[in-house]
Amino acid sequence: MNTIIIGTLLAAVAIALAIGWFFFRVGAGRPVPDSLRRGQPLPNFSATDEQGAPVRSSELHGTPAVLLFVRGTWCPFCSSQVEQLTRHYKSIVDLGARLILVTPNPLETTRRVAEFFEVEFEFWLDDGLSIARQLQLLQSEGVPEEFKKEYGRDTVWPTALVVDSAGIITYVKLSKTMADRPDPAELLQAIEAAIAA
Repeated sequence: MNTIIIGTLLAAVAIALAIGWFFFRVGAGRPVPDSLRRGQPLPNFSATDEQGAPVRSSELHGTPAVLLFVRGTWCPFCSSQVEQLTRHYKSIVDLGARLILVTPNPLETTRRVAEFFEVEFEFWLDDGLSIARQLQLLQSEGVPEEFKKEYGRDTVWPTALVVDSAGIITYVKLSKTMADRPDPAELLQAIEAAIAA
């Protein structure tokens, strides 16, 4: 009897440790970096647009924007997030806001996703994950083994930002887990609030 109880307790401890390790690896409870907190100006960073031209976050001043830092087309949760956004895309841009996906994926790969869903998202390439590092959104060893050969080991932590026309962050959400993404309706409300402020 004691052997069964001890075995059950050991199994329960092993499961609890495995669950704890899982949430540690995916970054549950990951804090928002100080530079990305609400009320802070959006940090200045450089990226490359779809035409290969340099763009800077400072160019967003004067226009409210939604910025989504997505891991890539290999991530089913990112693809699902883009699909859900297509239902609210027109409402967001009709408010005069820009919708920008910042991705470490090659732009031609990411562009195919938007073409599939027939929407005109803006794509900014974070080549070498320099933006992810600067903003403290890097997820080390975040790419699954089967995709590392093509996409490398590291990726960006899924994050959504809304900035107002003055370039101030009014909404920020870091995903708690890989499947945790903000509801597009919530992003639309955040943009509406940023415009009304």
